[in-house]
Amino acid sequence: MFGGLISHLARVVALQSDPRGGARLVVEAPEAIAEGVAEKDSIAINGVCLTVTALDARSCAFDVVPETLARSTLGTLRAGASVNVELSLRLGDRIGGHFVYGHVDATAPVLRKTPEGQAFRLTLGLAPELEPFVVEKGYVALDGVSLTVAAVRSGRFEVALIPETLARTTFGTRATGERVNLEIDPIARYACAAASYYARGHHGADDELSWAYEI
Repeated sequence: MFGGLISHLARVVALQSDPRGGARLVVEAPEAIAEGVAEKDSIAINGVCLTVTALDARSCAFDVVPETLARSTLGTLRAGASVNVELSLRLGDRIGGHFVYGHVDATAPVLRKTPEGQAFRLTLGLAPELEPFVVEKGYVALDGVSLTVAAVRSGRFEVALIPETLARTTFGTRATGERVNLEIDPIARYACAAASYYARGHHGADDELSWAYEI
């Protein structure tokens, strides 16, 4: 579980294809590792929850399975690229953003980056199947960054970036035409699932318990 507040920027050392499918990602992140990273820890890389499989004082490695490559932008990373890094939350940590699982739903194209106030407003494409989950003033995670939805229109949505976000994340260099990892708000996911369940005529305590276990 993550909060969507990026703690470090790191550098990709290598993305090595695995002949069985998937890939091995190696990231140089000495500042993050110094906070107490160990093998088997969960770390979000550009919003994707990955498990540390090996590490030293400067870098850590992750196995990236085909499903993750298909759902996210990790397969497009190249040596030298900057990535957003967030360590998993500890009990008692402040939640400054929103609950982020690191389970990317899809990638979203950056359609426009417009100067606004001290920073920028981003307009991003939105796949039709995800439209019910993205609402104005709700949350999304983009490349792991917790952001508030500023506006929603058919096939697109907007977020406002502040100078702090531009300075501490990869959004300072994101350009029109690039794609970012999109995770919808988990609360929206469960709310829509519940509404759909009851719309199909399911009622009663037994049904509610059964539905909870199905999730």
